[in-house]
Amino acid sequence: MFISQNLHAALTRSVLISLFTWRRAAADDAVDDEERFGWWGDTFPTVADDRIGSRLWLLRRVKLTRQTQLDAEFYAREALQWLIDDGHCSAIDIISERLDAQRLNLRTVLTLADGERLDINPDHSWQVTYAV
Repeated sequence: MFISQNLHAALTRSVLISLFTWRRAAADDAVDDEERFGWWGDTFPTVADDRIGSRLWLLRRVKLTRQTQLDAEFYAREALQWLIDDGHCSAIDIISERLDAQRLNLRTVLTLADGERLDINPDHSWQVTYAV
């Protein structure tokens, strides 16, 4: 039980770091100015093209549409793919819920390598107010 609690806590921290650290914008991403942001440590990765964080920050000033919701799900999956690649999880489900014209919630459900499911619902960790 203790090992499971520690594993769950470590995975929850890893998911939050992966989602809420700003990954550098790709060359073809639309940005408000010339700033592409990103974590400085990605400049010198120990594994080629290894990046930390997500591009969810790109959605901070866009209107909340169905496409924005799909983009948020894509960016979240992209940020968490390393959990599958490194063998920590066998599957990752991203569930988004649009509450109104200005709020989108994301929930992550990890299927661990042993088949156990871990639901990470960062209730108030990621909230963005969208331009209407």
